[in-house]
Amino acid sequence: METIKVQIQRIAGNEDLPLPEYMTRAAAGMDLFAAVAAEETIAPGGRKKIPTGIAVALPEGYEAQIRPRSGLALHQGITLLNAPGTIDADYRGEIALIVINHGNAPFVVKRGARLAQMVVQRICRVQWEETTRLDETPRGAGGFGHT
Repeated sequence: METIKVQIQRIAGNEDLPLPEYMTRAAAGMDLFAAVAAEETIAPGGRKKIPTGIAVALPEGYEAQIRPRSGLALHQGITLLNAPGTIDADYRGEIALIVINHGNAPFVVKRGARLAQMVVQRICRVQWEETTRLDETPRGAGGFGHT
């Protein structure tokens, strides 16, 4: 498994929070923690921007994808808008989460809560080659439940 070094900065006032971390040896995503100063309540159907207290400097050729946590989605109806979110290699601001409550009860975000996960991926650039015809496949143009 490839390992890369990535610079990370704690935003002032968040030294008490852990850095993103893998919770198991084979986990693809690192958990991100809520850096709220005080508890934030998200009403059913509501959404809030929740800070993580960190900024990163990804190497060129990489991105970080911000994804929901499945347990929160299943048990409380909590997920992320714009998921997966993308952190580009040239972004240097604080990573924040757009959290939405699809559940039936208010959801309280506490400082240090694990709200999302971050997966760092290698990216590539596409060079379009325009054509008037695409190669044939057994599936063809079938989509939206076709398979």
